[in-house]
Amino acid sequence: MSEPEQTGLERLPVSVLTGFLGSGKTTLLKALLPQPAMADTAVVINEFGEIGLDHLLVEQAKEDTILMSSGCLCCSIRGDLIDTLRRLYKRREKGEVPRFKRVVIETTGLADPAPILHTLMGDPLLGAFYRLDGVIATVDAVNAETQLDRQFESVKQAAVADRIVLTKTDLASAESVAALERRLRELNPAAPILRVVNGAIAAENLLDAGLYNPARKSPDVSRWLREEAYAEPSRETHAHHHHGEPHHGRHDHHGHAPDVNRHDDHIRAFCLTREEPIDWAKFVVWIEMLITLRGADLLRIKGILDIAGSDQPVAVHGIQHLFHPPALLPGWDGQGRRSRIVFITRDLERDWLERSMREFLAGAPAAPVNPVVQQA
Repeated sequence: MSEPEQTGLERLPVSVLTGFLGSGKTTLLKALLPQPAMADTAVVINEFGEIGLDHLLVEQAKEDTILMSSGCLCCSIRGDLIDTLRRLYKRREKGEVPRFKRVVIETTGLADPAPILHTLMGDPLLGAFYRLDGVIATVDAVNAETQLDRQFESVKQAAVADRIVLTKTDLASAESVAALERRLRELNPAAPILRVVNGAIAAENLLDAGLYNPARKSPDVSRWLREEAYAEPSRETHAHHHHGEPHHGRHDHHGHAPDVNRHDDHIRAFCLTREEPIDWAKFVVWIEMLITLRGADLLRIKGILDIAGSDQPVAVHGIQHLFHPPALLPGWDGQGRRSRIVFITRDLERDWLERSMREFLAGAPAAPVNPVVQQA
């Protein structure tokens, strides 16, 4: 992990739209495209035909891009995603396409969002022009319970999402929808769960889920981190007993002990806090240890750190083995000057992480941080 860099607002926010097969990604995207809020958006898709562009108003078509009457730009993937995003940005700068202000990528045909997230975070050239804003996951209210039980990919999609869109709610009973929502909140306490029918939802409810609030042109830590969601009683160690024995894991929404065959009983979501300033060098060593030993199980990490020797907080954001470049923020929010790190993990317990962090960060800081100040 590199030194923190100064935040800049020039990099374009990227939203990743994921969801299991048949969960309504295409229906949702088709409903979003004509909306005025999508006017300055470039949508990257696998094939134009999959979203039925023939039924939408098209203003202009050229090569692998189509300009909608709403001003939304659709771009079909040619080659791999890295080449597509690089080429799209170059065409934007040359004036060949409108100067879009954000990108939405639909993961059609890809059940696991991790490869796209890794592409955005791991390619240095893309990192200079784009930043991950948020993950939008569609969940099928009719079939989700079965998919969550049988397919870990569907669990992972919901666990790492910043927004969960619950589709086909009109085709499921109120009781089953409520039970599914409880299950999703256990998987991902912080993501808003939004019910939709036939993709009917305002684009504003899905976009701008990242650290930066576009209205204020500044970081919005509370909105991004939502640490309070992880402090609910249901997220903590339960004091209930099962057959007379203390249970130190998670319960499902029926109050039973975890089922080893149930994928989401392997997911943990929690927030670690630290009141003392953190030595940046020691923190990097700790994170690199976690990545080496358990990188595949670190589904998502978000954090705001109080770094020794720095008056500015540092934001960190990781997906499994890869981390965004850490960013220096202008100042502290109303939550006070302390470090807070949100983890969503697989088979990785809070107690072990908390103990390892304490051990790695023990002792006096080796040296104050000397951030490399760069424009993002």
